[in-house]
Amino acid sequence: METYQHKTSAKLFWCIALISIVYLFPHNAFGQTPDLFKMQDEQDKKDAKEKTDITTSIFKSTRLINGQTIENTGRGILDLRISHRFGFVNTGSYNFFGLDQATMRLGLDYGITDRLEVGIGRSTFNKEFDGFFKYRILRQSTGKVNMPISISLAATGVWRSLKDTVTTFPINYSDHFSFSGQLILARKFNDYFSLQLVPTMVHYNIVPTKAVKNDLYSMGIGFRQRLSKRVNLTGEYYYQVTQLGGYTNSASVGFDIETGGHVFQLFFTNSTGINESSFITQTQGLWGNGGIRFGFNISRVFSVVKPKNPAKTTY
Repeated sequence: METYQHKTSAKLFWCIALISIVYLFPHNAFGQTPDLFKMQDEQDKKDAKEKTDITTSIFKSTRLINGQTIENTGRGILDLRISHRFGFVNTGSYNFFGLDQATMRLGLDYGITDRLEVGIGRSTFNKEFDGFFKYRILRQSTGKVNMPISISLAATGVWRSLKDTVTTFPINYSDHFSFSGQLILARKFNDYFSLQLVPTMVHYNIVPTKAVKNDLYSMGIGFRQRLSKRVNLTGEYYYQVTQLGGYTNSASVGFDIETGGHVFQLFFTNSTGINESSFITQTQGLWGNGGIRFGFNISRVFSVVKPKNPAKTTY
């Protein structure tokens, strides 16, 4: 009887010892247990590095207020734009604080590719016709291609059809043209804030005097601050490094409101003209004495050519 009890006790002892070794010393005796969650995180990071995630919606429209943004109209998309500015607020109650007067531009922009956009427009200011193209050189992205900023090139040509005043010198047809070239550098810092810099050169085929240079340089800056899901605070300022006499820098502030298929912009600006050569170098209003205009932009997009594979995005 004692022998049986001793054998039972011995078996129980060795079972307890074996269980203790397995559970108390797994790392030393059998190697480290794999961490499946850690392995999955590492695989996800590896997969993310193998693809490129392009940053979108740096700004909500192809125009910030007056000037271009880094954004392009998508491939096969036609953008109908109506830009409207009332008169100067400081004209008083007789002109209903500017609402009796108006300046406007009607434009059509089209996306030839996801990188290339072209557009035409007609402004009542100086009865100007304009045409432009904008090409996206680099796109902000993370992953396989890590690009911290987006860069675009924009070029605009303007023809002034307003009849000339009588002068003592002949004015040629080509003298009615002006041109602008812009390099747009932008970055979306997060879902709430975006910033862009726009070094610009405006060229006039004819200038008032020999003392004025035909090429005028300026630096633009613009921002977007998200306030809610559909409302953004926007602003832009163009500092003229070289300027025409009697004109000042363009400054504007407003709101972008997304409503279904279009973006509605409300703002105040001291500029009358709407194309680049007009608002950058020919702004006369002063914010300090009420020389500002209330205005709005309406953008309505139409799909002209449906993409063959809308889910596919290439860098």
